Amino acid sequence: MSALRRAGLRALAIPAAAGAQSRRISWPAARCTGDNMRCNWLSKRDYQTLADDCGVPEVCRPAIGVSDEVSLPPSTHFRCADKGRVAVEFGRFIDETDGVAQAKQLFDLLSAFALNFGCTRIAYGRLTTDRKVLKPVRCDSEEILNYPDEWQERCLEMGYDRIAPVIKESRMRAGPIRWSEVYSDASTTEYDRRIFDEAATYGLRSGVTVPLQAPDGSFAIISFAQHCGREFQNKTINYLQLAAIHFHLRVVKVANSNVIKTVPHLSKREKECILWVARGKSSWDIGTIMSISANTVNFHIKNVMRKLDAASRTVAAMKAISLGIIEL
Repeated sequence: MSALRRAGLRALAIPAAAGAQSRRISWPAARCTGDNMRCNWLSKRDYQTLADDCGVPEVCRPAIGVSDEVSLPPSTHFRCADKGRVAVEFGRFIDETDGVAQAKQLFDLLSAFALNFGCTRIAYGRLTTDRKVLKPVRCDSEEILNYPDEWQERCLEMGYDRIAPVIKESRMRAGPIRWSEVYSDASTTEYDRRIFDEAATYGLRSGVTVPLQAPDGSFAIISFAQHCGREFQNKTINYLQLAAIHFHLRVVKVANSNVIKTVPHLSKREKECILWVARGKSSWDIGTIMSISANTVNFHIKNVMRKLDAASRTVAAMKAISLGIIEL
């Protein structure tokens, strides 16, 4: 049994709470706090049901100041009534990831485990050593993050991958970072808060970011986000941190065993087109800048997508940056 699994089973088992305190918030809202930790893997339909039941008003700002001591009514206490079932699910996650040699499959398993806590969106990337820039980890899957495509495009357009407050904060902290804490911190600027507000409009209302470091010295962060604007419970953060550490170590191992032997060759025009994509320009804009037609631009971008095995122009731009083909 691995050290991570022992830690999860020993320290993180849910306490039985037959006589729990009376809770003052309604069940639909409380359901997404992370206190109600569902123990079975959630299908897409299950997630939709969970999201629809959140009962969260359409507000932009993340939840701030919600106490970790919030309680559910006794009749709606933990869905996993028997003590330790969530710890068992954590152990299952550890077992299922051992021996997996594909980053995509590892990410899928992590996503499935995170759904137990209402986390429907995950982003994992490494931080460069010279700049505070989040880059997608080199792997065989574009699904290293599952944030909405529109939000990914917005981040590229606005340069949020370089200035996002949680990225800057990850440089200064060793432990998990609640987005709500960063949002309400006196040193956070109004511009940084607007980034959080904007993310909320894309369904990223509440989140926690875990800084990570591997034995080879690589540094990365992983963010878990909820559709609901509710605070993360301490026990939830503990589980997500352990899962994130295990995932990161596995991905680094996979990356080291599947080192890219050659970087795909892009023509000068292809590099120029994908660079402007990374800067948030449309095909029409790029055509105007380069004095070529939009159809020609799309032709070059499709070639880049094929060469980099990317499902979209946004992913292709991110891969081009990660591989050092282009620089913003």
